[in-house]
Amino acid sequence: MDVLDKIKAPVATELTQFNEAFRQTLFSQNPLLEKAIAHLLEAPGKQLRPLLTLLAARMVGSVNSNVLLVAQALEMLHTASLVHDDVVDESDRRRGLPSLPAFMTNQVAVLCGDFILSKALECAAQTGDVRIFRCISQVGQALADGELLQLSDMDSDTFSEASYFDVIAKKTASLFSACARLGALAAGGSEAEAEKLAQFGKLIGISFQLRDDVFDYGTTEVGKPVGNDMREGKLTLPALYAVIHTDDVSMKQLALKIRRRKATDAEIQKLQNFARSEGGLDYAQWHMKDMQGMADGLIDDSRDPEITRSLHLLAAFVAERKL
Repeated sequence: MDVLDKIKAPVATELTQFNEAFRQTLFSQNPLLEKAIAHLLEAPGKQLRPLLTLLAARMVGSVNSNVLLVAQALEMLHTASLVHDDVVDESDRRRGLPSLPAFMTNQVAVLCGDFILSKALECAAQTGDVRIFRCISQVGQALADGELLQLSDMDSDTFSEASYFDVIAKKTASLFSACARLGALAAGGSEAEAEKLAQFGKLIGISFQLRDDVFDYGTTEVGKPVGNDMREGKLTLPALYAVIHTDDVSMKQLALKIRRRKATDAEIQKLQNFARSEGGLDYAQWHMKDMQGMADGLIDDSRDPEITRSLHLLAAFVAERKL
């Protein structure tokens, strides 16, 4: 049994229920939409967000119908945001397969994303809990805000770690945080319990994104080419750290050229090598371990030992995963 299977073990039955409900909810008799959704479902990913929702629910109570609706709504919101991001970024790969815009068209991808987003709101409404509906709406706003901040950064002549962390807090961590918060609330947990779990979710969300950024420096196994972030004009933490802390003007100019999407593959490789040599990857790794440690500290080990063990394993997994 691998680590992810161990994490899933206490909620394996509930995760199966989630997957069945997720597919049924997205079913459509529209042939074009059905083809698009079938393509998206070919590579569902690791399903860390619904997994976190279910574990948070079990931490304070049990998985009921509202918890499953929350898990669906948040995974649909995540899926819709990925589809729209691939249109914005002109990405042709996602999870090792052609992205939806590449597989079909931008028009189909945008409309499919809109359909999935609407389904997410429908699931949220079915819970009958205004707190859940409000939180999911706010996460949708945060995802869009984060994408726009990232686009703004790409036009900036300055380099800022604070801006980078603001972007990933909105684009990635907000969703993980909402999964933990709403899983707890939907299971009948208190506001205090939900807030503590939300902070746990935020920390592992940041760690998850940092790990993704590190992958871009040396593996093709995550479904995107090495250096793809820079090809899209994005400077992530390893490069930002190196550029901010250097007096080499030529490297700062190269970083700006990459942001403008005018750099060659050789120039991208040059900045990647510079980030490695200047400790950028080590710096990102340090942040991941720091986030993992803080997340571990938020887990109430007096609760169900199976659930707390899975949450500790999850915090480690997002920071140490190989894919």
